Amino acid sequence: MTREVQFPTLYQTAPHPCPYIESNTAVNLILDPHYPVNTSLYARLLQHGFRRNGSLYYRPFCNECSACISVRLMVSHFRPNRAQRRTLTRNADVTTRVTKARFSQEHFELYLRYQATRHAGDSMDDPDPEKYRRFLVDSEVETSFIEFRKDDVLLGVSIVDRVDDGLSAIYTFFEPNAPKRSLGTYAILAQVDLARREGLDWVYLGYWIAESPKMAYKSKFRPLQRYNPFSARWEPMDEVNG
Repeated sequence: MTREVQFPTLYQTAPHPCPYIESNTAVNLILDPHYPVNTSLYARLLQHGFRRNGSLYYRPFCNECSACISVRLMVSHFRPNRAQRRTLTRNADVTTRVTKARFSQEHFELYLRYQATRHAGDSMDDPDPEKYRRFLVDSEVETSFIEFRKDDVLLGVSIVDRVDDGLSAIYTFFEPNAPKRSLGTYAILAQVDLARREGLDWVYLGYWIAESPKMAYKSKFRPLQRYNPFSARWEPMDEVNG
């Protein structure tokens, strides 16, 4: 007798204010929160345009809008452009260390400074350490923190998940008083370097939105692919956006 393969149930959320485009309403598809997620399932979700936020696995599902585009960077073909090479040079004095996901007061204090500067007043600008834990520390998959330091001073932290074919960039926060270092760009370069050293094919960069200036940096990493939810296939970004 053939054993039936069970697939997780997906739910559609109620409409809510879009966190990316002001005045828009958003709807997500979410995985059944009670369904156990292993690395294999997580990889399949990433390959179908899903993201992780704490223990929530979701994908935008808006009838009137398709602005949220899931993108991934092809590690083997990536070569830093001139601006990215300058970023590497400016941060030649920075060391990186990869650790397991864990709560650190030092991390949390930097996170609060970053949020107060970059996202003042929104839902992420919250001093509750338990919300921080649920968002970035608690994980049922293989999650690592990449620390960036100048001497002993913490400059930034990237949270990444590992699956068989790549790394998924969950979140990065960094010292807001060091803008000349371009630490957000440097963090992605460090993620690409880690993926390359581990023999992985992709760095999943989350969602790119043309109308969001805060996400413009993602399109500067090439060759970039985008997930097309209508064909359920990944496509070269250049072919879609010119």
